[in-house]
Amino acid sequence: MLNLSGSVLAFDFGEARIGIAQGHTSLAIAHPLTTITGRNNQEKLDKISQIINEWKPNFLVVGLPTYTDGTEHETTALARRFALRLNHRFSLPVALVDERLTSVLAENLLTQSNTFGKKRKAALDPVAAMAILETFFQAGAQEVIA
Repeated sequence: MLNLSGSVLAFDFGEARIGIAQGHTSLAIAHPLTTITGRNNQEKLDKISQIINEWKPNFLVVGLPTYTDGTEHETTALARRFALRLNHRFSLPVALVDERLTSVLAENLLTQSNTFGKKRKAALDPVAAMAILETFFQAGAQEVIA
């Protein structure tokens, strides 16, 4: 079995924005990093490349969006394709994690920290990525692309 340990970057995939969080398996603590945008996939991947070069993760985690009952939809396929691109481009294993309710958790965390308006919008994607990474730390991966 593949060993998913060490430094990790997590991604909350969206077509317009991608939230990114960072953590380490030995601490099981996640931290929101940033949100990236770009005019096209290549521009987004170039920005991700810079972040990967800076943080040097051992593996990556991508949130897998589904309906509340767990069934997949169009964005699920896009997130899987994004995970495959990350794996092929960076030669790192990618763990896919159920991201149901992580957006709700992110919204609650931002409300508790009194983050509203423009600050809330800017923080939402990386905090959602942090919630995805925390889900990985607690429950593991649904599947892994190695």
